[in-house]
Formats: sequence, C-alpha cells, structure tokens
Amino acid sequence: MELERILHRHGFGSRKACRALIRSGRVAVNGENVDDPFVDIDTNGLIFSVDDVSWPYREKATIVLNKPAGYECSRRPIHHPSVYTLLPIPLLERGLQSIGRLDEDTTGLLLFSDDGQLNHVLTSPKHKVPKIYRVQLKHPGAPELVQELLHGVLLHDEPELIVAAACTLIGERELLLTVTEGKYHQVKRMIAAAGNRVETLHREMVGGFRLPADLAPGQWIWLEPADLGALQEVE
Repeated sequence: MELERILHRHGFGSRKACRALIRSGRVAVNGENVDDPFVDIDTNGLIFSVDDVSWPYREKATIVLNKPAGYECSRRPIHHPSVYTLLPIPLLERGLQSIGRLDEDTTGLLLFSDDGQLNHVLTSPKHKVPKIYRVQLKHPGAPELVQELLHGVLLHDEPELIVAAACTLIGERELLLTVTEGKYHQVKRMIAAAGNRVETLHREMVGGFRLPADLAPGQWIWLEPADLGALQEVE
C-alpha cells in the first residue's frame, strides 16, 4: 500500500496533507526515514512513526482506555470534559467511537474502536458479553442484597426483572457485579432498587479481557488479536 494512503487511513489528514508530511521528512518506516509518498509498503507487521511517535498499522483500530472520573463519554459534553480529549488526534480523525459508555463518575475499562461489527457484538444484549464492575456501597452489604440482585430487581420503565449475571460480596461495603446488558445507569439503578447506593463504580472486565493493572488512569493501549478474542468470551 502507498505510504500516503497508509497515513491517510490512520487519521493524519487529507491525502495532500499526508503527502506533504512525508516529503518534509517527518515520517519513518520501520525506523528508516522515507520521503516518497508513493512508495509501496508491506503493511504486515508494519510500524511507522510520525514526528518520532510510533504507530502500528491497524486495518481496524481498537484500544482500551483506563477512564478516570470527571469525563463524559460524549464528543459534545455538557458538564465535564470529553473522554475523547484523552486520545490523540489521529485516532479521533479515523473515527474511533466508545463501545458503550461509562458515567462521568465511573472509572475503568473503556473501549474505543472503528470496527462496527465488534461494537455490535459487545453492546448487543443478545450476545450476553459479561461486564464486571467493582462497586463500593454506601451502606454495608449483606447476603440478602446479593440474592436480590441475582434473582432480579425491577427498574423504572423496564417491563421485566433485571438480573445480575453474577454477584459476590468481597468486603463489608464492596461487591463485584456482572451484567450482560448496557442499560442507562444500570448498575446504579440495580443497587438502588435493592436498597443500597453506589458510592464508586469501576469497570474491571469485558468478556475475558481484564483492564491491565499497570495502565494508569487516563492512559490507553492498543488491543492485540488475543485481546480482541478475549473480549468476546462468554461463559
């Protein structure tokens, strides 16, 4: 594939802008400067750099962000900064979208991708991909709280009981809750319907993929093929 097309597909501007970027000597391929926009590049395992920042070639781009509190999952936020401000411009330009949303005060695993099929699989209720949350409760929990969440709670405007896929009390005021839907404020509403209140909420896993322990809040990394497979694991 022509180098100019590679940069264009990866969000570095118009074809003309990418051409100028290459000719100005700001692009390297596998560690070597290249100033010919039309040179044919093998994309298999390709790593290119722009202004000394490395980028792996991705036909479809999927990343994970450790979302900090205080950010809205919207390109047009109302009360807080957009979570998209934490991502580099090329990713935004190639059209990455968050896969589902986390509330402004919810932290943890947030995926972004330009792969529409992956987005559908992870968000559609029929695929039942589990999402695991660590919940800090306002009031002490009890086995009865867990049982009620596992048997199902009735939420406003929902015709049927909403059932937790799994729920474990791991501390006096802390539990792990697994859901397979993505309803509005779902975890908070479920806990409230069961007679308690969420103080903090952190998403730890989607499918079989766990948020890396060494990924700091506000930082992101690329997902590799094995990670993409893990995301779609359903027990």
